[in-house]
Amino acid sequence: MIDINIIRSNKELVKENIRKKFQDHKLSLVDEVYDLDEKLRKLKVQGDNLRQERNTKSNEIGSLMRDKKVEEANAKKAEVTKINEELLAVEKEESDIANLVNEKMMMIPNFIADDVPIGRDDSENVEEQKFGEPKVPNYEIPYHADIMARFNGLDKDAAGRVSGNGFYYLMGDIARLHSAVLAYARDFMINKGFTYCIPPYMIHGDAVNGVMSFEEKENMMYKIEGEDLYLIGTSEHSMIAKFKDQILNEEDLPITMTSYSPCFRKEVGSHGIEERGVYRIHQFEKQEMVVLCKKEDSETWYDKMWNYSVELFRSLDIPVRKLVCCSGDLADLKYRSCDIEAWSPRQQKYFEVCSCSNLTDAQARRLKIRYKKANGDKELVHTLNNTVIAPPRMLIAFLENNYQEDGSVTIPKALQPYMGGVEVIKPKK
Repeated sequence: MIDINIIRSNKELVKENIRKKFQDHKLSLVDEVYDLDEKLRKLKVQGDNLRQERNTKSNEIGSLMRDKKVEEANAKKAEVTKINEELLAVEKEESDIANLVNEKMMMIPNFIADDVPIGRDDSENVEEQKFGEPKVPNYEIPYHADIMARFNGLDKDAAGRVSGNGFYYLMGDIARLHSAVLAYARDFMINKGFTYCIPPYMIHGDAVNGVMSFEEKENMMYKIEGEDLYLIGTSEHSMIAKFKDQILNEEDLPITMTSYSPCFRKEVGSHGIEERGVYRIHQFEKQEMVVLCKKEDSETWYDKMWNYSVELFRSLDIPVRKLVCCSGDLADLKYRSCDIEAWSPRQQKYFEVCSCSNLTDAQARRLKIRYKKANGDKELVHTLNNTVIAPPRMLIAFLENNYQEDGSVTIPKALQPYMGGVEVIKPKK
């Protein structure tokens, strides 16, 4: 959520940002908020004047009663009663308009960085840099679900009977590999100085509204029936909301955390749930990195975070590239974002495995997360997040890039300690 003072002082700047995101249907929100805010401020003045008038008359009543002027005092009491009735109406209207302003403000997107490429959707994202040499072996690499099946490692049929489409069972070496990459990612981030966390997997609705847009909420989140609880779509949701309504100490910033959680997503409006594979699913596990920092440090942390993703994937012999997200592909709260995409030798193209975002103070303003400066002033923090790894999707890149002609999969040296020293896993069939 942006600062309403910007709408008060420069509506056109806000509208131009909306146009850059190709959300022209939201342009009217700016004028609506401006007009409602004007009305709200007038109501606040009216309310303050009524309270002052009530206090003055109440004091007069006391003086009149002391002077035994009962009739005049009763007349003043009647005036105070009328003022109270008028004040209640003003306060009710003020509260209703304030809620409406807040609701509309939450639909206005955050400002994007000046250097974000302008484009309508992810087809116009811009490749910025490649890391590692993408290779295509001279032998066929099977579809990832078939590789897993040869290790007796994937059962989507049984999961379909138990849970429905979009779920899976991982077993044997594939399940062990899944756990190994999560443990490796955890330790990788701990070694970068991040604090390891396991957050709640369900959060209240006000926390959801604080960390994401209404559109994302409707398309992603599973709600627990009959309760004000939602299953998280990523641990970032819990980790940022952990600091809701808090005033942090300046000396405690930056706060750097790496969190593990299962993630649950409806995937409404996505490209669809795969019948056979595990690329787009309703449930997966994820290691995340989250940073809360001062405004002047957020861009430095953004660069550090996506570079950590590159370093991790390269340590597992997986070529990757950085893809800068264009304006139309940025979620409403994002200032800038990039995807780290892994090379698929089977498809001979890259696909997303990490997403790194700087949200500046958009989440912090919604959640009222501030820090106290040395001079006593309070300022909103900036929040950032990035995927460390998200298997089983990450396993697709791992299996394809380490797949051998005989059907075995080599285990990179960095991962071997997490696989019990195993250097290669071999198919069962």
